[in-house]
Amino acid sequence: MNLKESCWKDAAHFFDLPDFLSWKATGSLVRSLCTLVCKWTYSPPEGWDDTFWTSIGLEDLLENSYSKIGAVTCTPGTAVGEGLSQEAAAELGLVPGTAVAASLIDAHAGGLGVIGADVAGFHLPCEEQPLTSRLALICGTSSCHMAISQDPIFVPGVWGPYWSAMVPTLWLNEGGQSATGRLIDYMVRGHAAFPELMEKAERSQESVYSYLNKHLEAMTKDPANLDQLTSSLHVWPDFHGNRSPLADPTLKGMVVGLSLSQTLDDLALLYLATVQAIALGTRHILQALKEAGHCITTLFLCGGLSKNTLFVQMHANATGLPVVLPAEKDAVLVGAAILGACASLDHKSIQEAMEKMAKVGRVVKPNLGQDHFYRKKFSVFLRLFVHQRECALLMQE
Repeated sequence: MNLKESCWKDAAHFFDLPDFLSWKATGSLVRSLCTLVCKWTYSPPEGWDDTFWTSIGLEDLLENSYSKIGAVTCTPGTAVGEGLSQEAAAELGLVPGTAVAASLIDAHAGGLGVIGADVAGFHLPCEEQPLTSRLALICGTSSCHMAISQDPIFVPGVWGPYWSAMVPTLWLNEGGQSATGRLIDYMVRGHAAFPELMEKAERSQESVYSYLNKHLEAMTKDPANLDQLTSSLHVWPDFHGNRSPLADPTLKGMVVGLSLSQTLDDLALLYLATVQAIALGTRHILQALKEAGHCITTLFLCGGLSKNTLFVQMHANATGLPVVLPAEKDAVLVGAAILGACASLDHKSIQEAMEKMAKVGRVVKPNLGQDHFYRKKFSVFLRLFVHQRECALLMQE
């Protein structure tokens, strides 16, 4: 038996990180449905699919009622075990027995931290509507688009539906973009004018993106029409493949409309076109969700990119939907606190805890005067994808 085989045989349990942390805190082997359903092919109420593990040669994981991968499951926010163990409490400086909640994946915790906020008085289309009218967009290095439904909805190119993977008893569909913040950084930092941008941003004592946002405003006589600076510059943003709704890892990025000029103005325009392309990618995902049966009327954004005012406004303008930003800058922490509040019985349900603990910070309305521009821009966006596929086929002939 080689070393790899020995390690595999000696392993007592296999955990996703959230469940590993719960186990370290409590000693309990109960697994959260979030991790098992989203990452491990577990499908409640049926449970594990024996044929899957057998077909890939891992039938040994079926032994002892799946004890190595999870024999007992629960919904997120359920109290795990007897709370903090003596050992964990001593290491953390907390009281033994403190409630520990069944966990969520980080992006899902961010979704939980924004999607259930009380929006009364903000005059939003989702007010007095079910949570299923909302989409949580967790945007950072990459982005996740979380949509929930009462009944399972199968959306081509979108992960799910997952039962109780974010909000207990509701189904989750998860779309995503493989590179968003990472793509913006790549486009900006790789431009010939980046050193000039850095110098001017440092002199102004602001980030390069705050400086770029102001520079774009200075480039247009009418800030309300800033979007249209990219009428002849278009980006297809899948430099790292497409996660949703095309689910094609072979796709590449495209830029149409470049000239030989390498000024700071050109860098600002490329930055704007990239942000718009990411927003149009969200519109593409929303289109797939709606065609499958979702009815999304409001976006709830969180994550690092939600702090970029241009990114937020372009998402509102490109989708035609209002954007809700959280009062707390780190929505993942709010989501974790919501889970803890349920485990400690401070709130009766996740839904109640979300409404009480998730707060609206700001609402960004779309500039509806840009509707016609974005209808055209989206048509170009989709055509770039078609042309890329056509070019690939031509090269295969």
